[in-house]
Amino acid sequence: MKKLILILIGALVLTACQNTQQRYTQSSNEIDVLKAVINSYDDKDWDALVSQYADTAKVYFNSTTPIEIAKVPAFHQQDDANLAQRSFEKDGLEYEMVIDDKGNTWVNFWGTWKGTLAANGKEIEIPVHLTAQYINGKIVREYGYWDNSPILLALQEIQAKAEATDDMGEKE
Repeated sequence: MKKLILILIGALVLTACQNTQQRYTQSSNEIDVLKAVINSYDDKDWDALVSQYADTAKVYFNSTTPIEIAKVPAFHQQDDANLAQRSFEKDGLEYEMVIDDKGNTWVNFWGTWKGTLAANGKEIEIPVHLTAQYINGKIVREYGYWDNSPILLALQEIQAKAEATDDMGEKE
């Protein structure tokens, strides 16, 4: 009788554990959406990029002030003005999907962005973290975090050299 009770309790415990919702994965439709966003960014295919977001999506890039998804292509194009080329390094890209305690679906991305400045050919690498919330397969909110200072410092250096050259030309 004791064995039967122990077997039943064991079966109940195993059954109860198997009914829990998976809250973490590295392969999902939502991850595929963010992969498509990264590829569209690399290809500068802004229509394809925007199509992965809900019309009302809010995007926060290194800011607490959101950008409407319709304005994200212009944001990237402004940054691209100083670059000869840029993309995410294909090696080492990491994605994970998490369902939080409130039932919200998020995908996290980690990758290395690499760009070449148009003015001097200097290559810059920047680690990037993105996290995107999904509803019905579309991104509704995205946060992006990276350190812009290597680009800003390089652009300031280029500007300082140009101004020094201009000053020397005026003295002659």
